[in-house]
This record gives sequence, structure tokens and C-alpha cells, in this order.
Amino acid sequence: MVLVAVNLRTAVAALSPIFSQISVDVPVDSVGVGLLGTLPPLCFAVFGLLAPALKRHLRLETLLIAALCAILIGHLARGLSPDYAVLALASVLTFAGMGVANVVLPPIVKKYFPSSIGALTSVYVTIMALFSLIPPLVAVPVADSIGWRVSVSMWAVLALVAIVPWLGLWMRDRRSTAAAAPAASDSPLDAELLPEVSSAVAGTVWRSGLAWSMGLLFGATSLNVYAAFAWLPEILIDLAGVSPAQAGVLLSLYAGMGIPFSLLVPVLASRMRSVGPLIALGLVFYVLGYGGLLLAPAALPWLWVALAGAGPLLFPLVLVLVGLRSRTPEGTVALSGFTQGIGYALGALGPLLVGVLHELSGGWTAPLVFLLLTLAVVVVAGRVVARPRMLEDDWHSSHS
Repeated sequence: MVLVAVNLRTAVAALSPIFSQISVDVPVDSVGVGLLGTLPPLCFAVFGLLAPALKRHLRLETLLIAALCAILIGHLARGLSPDYAVLALASVLTFAGMGVANVVLPPIVKKYFPSSIGALTSVYVTIMALFSLIPPLVAVPVADSIGWRVSVSMWAVLALVAIVPWLGLWMRDRRSTAAAAPAASDSPLDAELLPEVSSAVAGTVWRSGLAWSMGLLFGATSLNVYAAFAWLPEILIDLAGVSPAQAGVLLSLYAGMGIPFSLLVPVLASRMRSVGPLIALGLVFYVLGYGGLLLAPAALPWLWVALAGAGPLLFPLVLVLVGLRSRTPEGTVALSGFTQGIGYALGALGPLLVGVLHELSGGWTAPLVFLLLTLAVVVVAGRVVARPRMLEDDWHSSHS
């Protein structure tokens, strides 16, 4: 389980610290960088939505192995890319595997560890946060000493290591008796893993103010996070005068700020009647971080990065609210799919829009002001999400 979680974010921030080296062999302009930055949330949205449909035809273990194979091949292809088109397509393959695995891992936890769901979920979310900070930390040193192609493709080793035990489990199941196989795949436990969402319920979710607010809150957070993963090193190099290696370390600091909040925020949110104070805290962190980068970027760049990196505490908050704002398994699946689908789709716009604004303005003031303006969405959506209400209440009101 941990080995799978290790692989779910390694590719997200592996390129941005070394784009200057990559562009020597594979020319990439600002718009191209922005497009690459949109791929993680876009693929997470598209392939995450496809995963439940695929699960109806494949066992969870088979789907997980296929996802890990896509990640492995994608990492290798990214490192071997002769041009931008191949780099982009290889990135799509990598993030497609990660998007499917994102959705498959929670039911895998439920299937094999039904009595330890909370503990293992906390573990794998923390592992994901940890391995989102390691790639930017080591990308520049490895690229300087061995080359950018090794720096980009070396993460395939982790995918290979994760595949081995799951392949062994899959082969063991294949050797089971013909009678045991259908019993395992059609068991009541499997039926509970991804409950079917009726078309009526799916339609109601689209008309739910709570669901839209959850999606917009998740989307605003994703937009800021993926914009930072794509552009923060360049912003720091240009505005704060840091070296590429230092920018990589600071990007790791940004990602690392999510680790303590991944552990604390779900616990706090589950004990609070209103999560408004947590949303307000995230807003304050964002404003202080972006304000510092705008007004005094070279003074305390590590502080501004740490503050901006604390803002995404809203990410684990929304994930835990999916369970806290729904009563039924059907409601949880519907709200989760809607929230992540809308959220990651909006998140995909962040890197692209920041790249376009930078290209048009020639600086970083306009992009940073734009990111500040996106926080208005957090204010509006956060007021709805903060109130203790349930998705099913919207169902009943829509049918009354």
C-alpha cells in the first residue's frame, strides 16, 4: 500500500526545477511549460472519472497493476523524449496511471484492511505529500551530475518496486480454483467498494449548492497548488534571485508544508461544528505568502514559500469533508466524484493561465495578482462549505 502511495505524486514536480536544462534538448516556452503543468490535474480528473467504469470490467488488483505499469512506462518515456510532443504524451501516460491509482487505492485499503481504514488513509496521504517534495529536492543535483534525462526517468524504479508485490498477489489469485475466483470478485465486500450512483442521484448532485461549493473550493486550491508546482521555481529565480538548486529546495519546502496539515486538518475538522476557522486560516496563509512574493520577494523567500505552502491545508480539508458532508455510501461516492472532477478540471487551468499571463506581461506581478484574485472563490464557496449540512438534504429539498 505504501509503495503504491509513493508513486502517486513523483512526476508532478520533477520537471519544473530543471526546465532550463530540459529546454537545451527539448525547446519549451512559457506556454509549453504551462501546458505541461495542466496535465496532472487534468489527467487526475479525466482518468479518475474513468476508473470506476474500468473497475466494472477489471479486478481492483489488475487495474492497480495496469496503472503502475503506465506510471513506469511514462517515467521512462519522459526521460527519453526527443521533442516536446513526446514529452507531453509521456506525461499524459504517467499522470493517467496516477489518476487511476488515486481512485483505486481507497477501495484497495477497504478491501484488505477494513478495520484500519482511517489509519492507513492517513499514512498513504502523508506518504503522497512526502514524495511530492522529494523530486524537486533532488532533481537539480541529479541533473547537474548525471543529466536531466536520468533525473526525470529514475522514478520508474519506484513504480517497478511497487508492481512486484502486486503482481505476485495477482498471480496467486490466478492460480486459485475456478470456484474461488468468481466468489472473490463478486463478494459483498467488492460490491461495497465503489457503490453505483444512480442517474437520479448524479443529476441531483449537479444541482446541489453544497456540491458546487465543494468543487469550487477544491478547484481553487488545486489551481493554486499546480500553478506553484509548475512555476514557483521560475518565480523565485526571477524575483528572489535564487539559484535553480535553491529554487528546487524551496519548492520542496512548499510541498513539505502539506505533511503536517495532512495529519492535523482531518482530525480537527472532524471535531469542529463549523470548519470556517480552518478555511480562514488557509486564506490568511495564501495572502501573506503571495503578498510577500509581490512586495519583498528577496527579503525572506523561504518564509513566503512556507506561508503559501500552508495555504493548501484546504486540500485535506475538502477530502475529509466529502465524508463529513454526506450520510450514505451513494452520497459519498457522488460527492467525491463531483468534487474531484470539478476541482481537478479547474486546477488544470492554473499553470496554463499563469504561463499565458507571464508571456503577455513579461513579469510575475500579473500572475501573482491573478492567484490572489482566485482566493475570492475560496471566500464565497467556503461560506457554504463551512456550515454543517449534508448532501442528502439537498436531495430531499430538490424532490419536495
